[in-house]
Amino acid sequence: MFDQIAYAMGAPGQGGGGGFGMFVPLILLFGIFYFLLIRPQQKRQKDHKALLANLRKGDQVITAGGLYGRITGLTDTVVTLEITEKVRVKVARSQITTKLLPQSGRSK
Repeated sequence: MFDQIAYAMGAPGQGGGGGFGMFVPLILLFGIFYFLLIRPQQKRQKDHKALLANLRKGDQVITAGGLYGRITGLTDTVVTLEITEKVRVKVARSQITTKLLPQSGRSK
């Protein structure tokens, strides 16, 4: 008999509040992921795309594989690097990770 009364009363704390309250934590979680993970990654991709678009002959660069070289030739997809005198390699343009700043003429 007491079971029937308890069942009829319903569980405490349950209300007919609706489904929006359930979505608030999900929305907050998505917002956190967007600002901490998605947005910075999009910025890095945009910066890398700008770097690749601004490559010119004579630029000193570093590849993803760790090769340091000077650009001697460019196409849409391939970069020719001179890594030492008369030693040239072809690298996919997308593998260029860093453009080095030109050195000042001083040596120590």
